[in-house]
Amino acid sequence: MRHSDFQRLADEVFGPAYGRVLVREQVLPKLGNRTAQDALTEGFEPRDVWHALCDALDVPEPERWGGDEHRQAPPPR
Repeated sequence: MRHSDFQRLADEVFGPAYGRVLVREQVLPKLGNRTAQDALTEGFEPRDVWHALCDALDVPEPERWGGDEHRQAPPPR
């Protein structure tokens, strides 16, 4: 996943305005209490940040990838 894919998903899953606020403001315990924006800036993998954001907001697995059925599937658990 690239940074641009991350932002596109945030816009699609949460809406453009709210998604950008979440990326900038939501503190993510799984990433050492960083925001998604801080984690991305510090070099965290966008896919890991995306999962941390979705986990923090209890986004169900099927809804994490938006409407594109060809997007990357979630990692095996």
